[in-house]
Amino acid sequence: MARIFGREFTRSELLQRVGDISQLAGVRSMRLEDGSEEGVRLIEVRTGSGFRFNVLASRGMDISFAEYKGIPLSWRSCTGDVSPVFYEPEGDRWHRIFYGGMLVTCGLTNVGPPCEDQGEELGRHGRISATPAESLYADGQWEGDEYNLTIQGRMRQAAFWGENLSLTRRIRTRLGASMFQIEDEVENHDFRPAPLMFLYHVNIGFPLLSEESTILIPSKEIVPMDASMKAEAYGRLHAPLPEAQSQVFYHETGSYADGSVPVALINEKLSLALYIRYNRNQLKNLVQWKMLGQGAYVLGIEPANCHVEGRAAERERGTLESLPPGGKRTFSLELGVLDTKDELGEIKGKIEKLTREAS
Repeated sequence: MARIFGREFTRSELLQRVGDISQLAGVRSMRLEDGSEEGVRLIEVRTGSGFRFNVLASRGMDISFAEYKGIPLSWRSCTGDVSPVFYEPEGDRWHRIFYGGMLVTCGLTNVGPPCEDQGEELGRHGRISATPAESLYADGQWEGDEYNLTIQGRMRQAAFWGENLSLTRRIRTRLGASMFQIEDEVENHDFRPAPLMFLYHVNIGFPLLSEESTILIPSKEIVPMDASMKAEAYGRLHAPLPEAQSQVFYHETGSYADGSVPVALINEKLSLALYIRYNRNQLKNLVQWKMLGQGAYVLGIEPANCHVEGRAAERERGTLESLPPGGKRTFSLELGVLDTKDELGEIKGKIEKLTREAS
């Protein structure tokens, strides 16, 4: 049954009370039409719990905005939901279409700074977040007393005499939920192996992120990307500072027996937490990006199958993964909100216990 407005309802009980289920929850497709956002196809998802998020079908089916009961959850940059027609692959120009948002996918063949690998020029963080979806599906369906919402589509990253990859994404949530699940499948349609670099770039912002927030990561070891930094700096949060610098940390985490890893940012003053759950068997690295500057006040939580130093560095290190001809890889992520004292205490206790066991 769906739990909504503090009680559980059967399908029949709910439908007796509304003219259409969209009164409570649903998906709605629309197109933006102003400025550099013109033509961007957006799918708004409402679950009825106060949880709402936007899926950009024109931008890799990434999630540009999310809120809970009117509280924004993600950081937003100054660019807006830029149309992919403005994508410039060269160098660092990816930043011109980086809206921040709840989730940006990086890859599929480069993650990190621009580089040259085996004669190929690669721009920052790859092309997939600027690739429109095809074969798009977005709808809700009753399954017994549960009303499930599903958005699905496929992005193709291909070039003549180059890679021929696809990313099929399915986003699922349900009536009354305060979370969504992403299931991704990357497939190599070529007759040659293809480099594979993949990262979920989750960007948490104010007011959930503040000097009063606490980062919870079940870390066994923390290695700053900049050797001059100290590992314990990963958890220090403060108000925006004009001289703040971007900081990146690599976390080796503990996990449950099934490989799942929970991570959370808790703001007890708001009685609100955002949690992320991913699987270490799929994504072996957890990257943390901390940027607490003025206007760029963001905490990035980034499960990945690679580091964030570019494909050439990954190849040189011997850690570059690849997909064989016809090969497939699956990645998944769950992201949600907790807002009761019991829920906050429960996830805090679970992550702290997992941290102790990992140490």
